[in-house]
Amino acid sequence: MKIYNTLSGKKEEFVPIETGKVKIYVCGPTVYNLIHIGNARPMVVFDTLRRYLMYKGYEVNYVSNFTDIDDKIIKRSIEEGISADAVSSKYIKECEKDMEGLNIGTDMLHPLATQVIPEMIDMIKTLIDKGFAYENNGTVYYRVRKFKVYGKLSGKNIDDLEAGHRQIKVAGEDNKEDQLDFVLWKPKKEGEPAWESPWGEGRPGWHIECSVMAKKYLGDEIDIHAGGEDLIFPHHENEIAQSEAANGVTFAKYWMHNGFLKINNEKMSKSLGNFLTVRDISEKYDLQVLRFFMLGAHYRNPVNFSDELMDSAKNGLERIKNCSSFLDELIEKNDKNELTGEEQKLMTDAEGFRKNFETAMDDDLNTADAVASVFDLVKFINSNVSSENSKRFLVSLKSLLTDLNEVLGLDTSAEETGDIEWIELLIAERTRAKKDKDFKRADEIRDELLQKGIVLEDTRDGVRWKRK
Repeated sequence: MKIYNTLSGKKEEFVPIETGKVKIYVCGPTVYNLIHIGNARPMVVFDTLRRYLMYKGYEVNYVSNFTDIDDKIIKRSIEEGISADAVSSKYIKECEKDMEGLNIGTDMLHPLATQVIPEMIDMIKTLIDKGFAYENNGTVYYRVRKFKVYGKLSGKNIDDLEAGHRQIKVAGEDNKEDQLDFVLWKPKKEGEPAWESPWGEGRPGWHIECSVMAKKYLGDEIDIHAGGEDLIFPHHENEIAQSEAANGVTFAKYWMHNGFLKINNEKMSKSLGNFLTVRDISEKYDLQVLRFFMLGAHYRNPVNFSDELMDSAKNGLERIKNCSSFLDELIEKNDKNELTGEEQKLMTDAEGFRKNFETAMDDDLNTADAVASVFDLVKFINSNVSSENSKRFLVSLKSLLTDLNEVLGLDTSAEETGDIEWIELLIAERTRAKKDKDFKRADEIRDELLQKGIVLEDTRDGVRWKRK
């Protein structure tokens, strides 16, 4: 498997630090509001990376944090008249709802920045002791020029850089040794959350949070550090400077960054009125559609969001789901177990789609080509499967389709809307109701199924159903 490493600027063969195990850290959202679709892209992309590495047999330790102390959180707490902790707790719960809708895996760790304040203080002390940081009037700064390879991730020349920190005025701002130096610890302001430290009450800077959470939950050296490309500088550059100066070893072996997301070819912003949260999207589309839409482009490329493209993704996902449901129906009604020679040949041919899928995913997580392989498999199934096939053949194809869908995080199981038997029983009851001229009950059943994502079609050959 090859991964494009931002650090080297080229694709590299992926070789984990420890054989058979992969440690991944992904920068998560600052929880002061509902997450927007830009937040969702790295969640989807790197969850898919996690799934594929597990599919290949790796043991994956995946950490993605919640930043639960930040100026934006404090601002929101003042606006809502509640504590900063209440704000972050509220929006973490909302984020988790959206992540569930996007089918982001649950077997990962989501630490909070406020859970590791003592460890942050320890790392800052280490940086001061090593001469990489200094304190001035309660503010602790990182000496950027002391770290000789600063800029190695972003490719920026240190002499051309402006201050590598968020533009936030803090006490001691004018007392930095160098304009490039960034904040590790901020002194307390009236009404703000604060923690005791050797430099007085205060709170950590943004960058130190991720360095410490990665160290605590994954170790000094990790395999993959990932996030949106907007984090390359200054956030990830500063993480490298902090972690490598404090720990004395290479922080992350591979750096992966996803491209930007635009809305109707424009940058998403509140001022343009095109700011979309994941919750906004969920009012019109199943969030599985949003996930599928995002996987339709290579993660490093910019992706453009529009209703037209989402409708196309919805139709494409429906094709895959209908194929899966079709196989379920045939398997349910089938009692033929003997595999024919022709079926054995077709099963061998079908494995070619798995190989194509793996080739795409091994090429820097090319989900666009991987999705194309799934569509090729769907076409193959629709062209070669009927009620005349053996159960063993049908189950083999269903297993293959499910394997690939699970890597992409697409839930196409019948359990999503109830099992097939339940659906068919309701359809049979509706047919009887219509025969008895109980049209009210027939409409109730149709609406009940529609709420569960099942669309009925009355045809000359009877009632057909599909997932919307």
